[in-house]
Amino acid sequence: MRWSQLFIPTLRDAPGDAEAASHKLLVRGGYIRQLQSGHYSLLPLGLRVHEKITSIIREEMNRIGGQEFLLPCMHPATVWRTSGRWDAMGDEMFRLVDRKGAEQALGMTHEEIFSTVFAEIGSYRALPQIWYQFQIKFRDEPRPKAGLLRVREFTMKDSYSFDVDEAGLDASFDAHQHAYVRIYERLGLDAVAVEASSGNMGGSDSVEFMVASPAGEDDIARCDGCGYAANIERATSTISDIADPPTADDAPVRFPTPGVRTIAQLAEMDGGAPADRQIKTLVMVLDGRLTLVLLRGDHNLVEQKLVDATGAIDVAPAEADAIHAALGAHPGSLGAVGVTDLDIIADPALRGRTAMTTGANEDDFHVGGVDVERDIAVGRWADLREVKAGEACPECGQPLLIERAIEVGHIFKLGRKYTEAFGITVLDENSEARVPIMGCYGIGVGRALAAVVETHHDEQGISWPVSVAPFHVVITVVKAEHRESMQMAERLADDLSHAGVEVVLDDRDARPGVKFADAELVGIPFRLTIGPNGVEAGELELVVRSTGEKRGVAPDQAVAALVELVDTHR
Repeated sequence: MRWSQLFIPTLRDAPGDAEAASHKLLVRGGYIRQLQSGHYSLLPLGLRVHEKITSIIREEMNRIGGQEFLLPCMHPATVWRTSGRWDAMGDEMFRLVDRKGAEQALGMTHEEIFSTVFAEIGSYRALPQIWYQFQIKFRDEPRPKAGLLRVREFTMKDSYSFDVDEAGLDASFDAHQHAYVRIYERLGLDAVAVEASSGNMGGSDSVEFMVASPAGEDDIARCDGCGYAANIERATSTISDIADPPTADDAPVRFPTPGVRTIAQLAEMDGGAPADRQIKTLVMVLDGRLTLVLLRGDHNLVEQKLVDATGAIDVAPAEADAIHAALGAHPGSLGAVGVTDLDIIADPALRGRTAMTTGANEDDFHVGGVDVERDIAVGRWADLREVKAGEACPECGQPLLIERAIEVGHIFKLGRKYTEAFGITVLDENSEARVPIMGCYGIGVGRALAAVVETHHDEQGISWPVSVAPFHVVITVVKAEHRESMQMAERLADDLSHAGVEVVLDDRDARPGVKFADAELVGIPFRLTIGPNGVEAGELELVVRSTGEKRGVAPDQAVAALVELVDTHR
């Protein structure tokens, strides 16, 4: 292919709102263009990379026995109501009403739809089944950003396993996990499997695949000692016990704290208390019900842990007026001592603590000498706190590291949530009805593409792995008007194509510097430069994009050298 005939609209500058490297470089390199917030057009180069990623995923899914489907994007509300997720999905689901007045949704995911198809299977003899598709998903993200990393419309490979029992699900889950490892290796991504929350998908075991990157939106806790790794929404750690002095009084003691509204202010005032001796009281609304959430003063709440612990669908901080009406004070003076008419959930770091300090439910007053077990009617204990760097690994005790990362895949054991909801059964070997068990496994293709860029770029541009590069080789003709150079370039391009190497011939009438800069920006793995001097001397320049290595190569050896490089790095 000739560069002069391709649509590759490279730009000198990135969009002003672009922060992530992948966003900047994919726009500058002519791979994508934004239509509106969260919606991007894939240009020819972008589509070539997208399709290569898709092909790798497809090959590995077929390798584990997957069967490819293509299901509708638009779904009737009835199927989502049947599963109970019509309301659970909240504002992130795109909803519409058709001309007949029927409620519809644009699919965020396809558990429900695959379940309706699977209902035709009636015997255990047909199991296991692994079904997958590449389909567009729609999610009304409140703040799309970072180019392809957070969008409202994207292509996902979503697959679903159906088994007769838990042992079968374990096998399907493991097969997918191994397939994902191979996929990310082939994409050139150093992905780490971490424990994760299932969120509104439901189910039990949940594993995310994370790629360390400052552009990520997730934090993971990991241990170099034993390999423990978990999303911060799921991570736990071992913290040192704190020796509390005995409580001097039979009941908490109220004392004035004028103007004190924060943990830090109380820690700094005379007669106050350090943060680890305070009780942080958060007032949350869980499915419309006011709930007190308690943590140690120096700990932060992970909201997803609260969701997982309670099963709540709608979770939000309470409004100030509702807080005052329920407790008689404003935030900063709140506590759970003596509260009996609200649900109280506490983090285990508070269990057994004495001589603690918390708000008195009266503005400008706190109470000290609090014995948590004696003075607070905790209804449920649940891990709610955010793990911090340096805390002990729960598996081996080594210090934990906290890293920013991009989620590039997620696999779940869904259980029987959907098959039960849709009344699906199969007959087992004893002709007894059994409810099949499901797994769900997703990879966002566009996000994987962006993650490759985030981890394979430099100041000059993208440096694609050969496996997903839009072309393997660019032949750069220094002077397009030089007849001998063009003849040699065309001959070598044909020979490379016949050898299975994807090549683009840069035949543009442009300065050599422009061509070199574009080749580096676009990120084609290997560049062969042909100019009058090289033709005359019988030596061409071969450049490896990822390392910057340059070497001379004779024209009659160029094809063999490039084929070997491509095959070695493929």
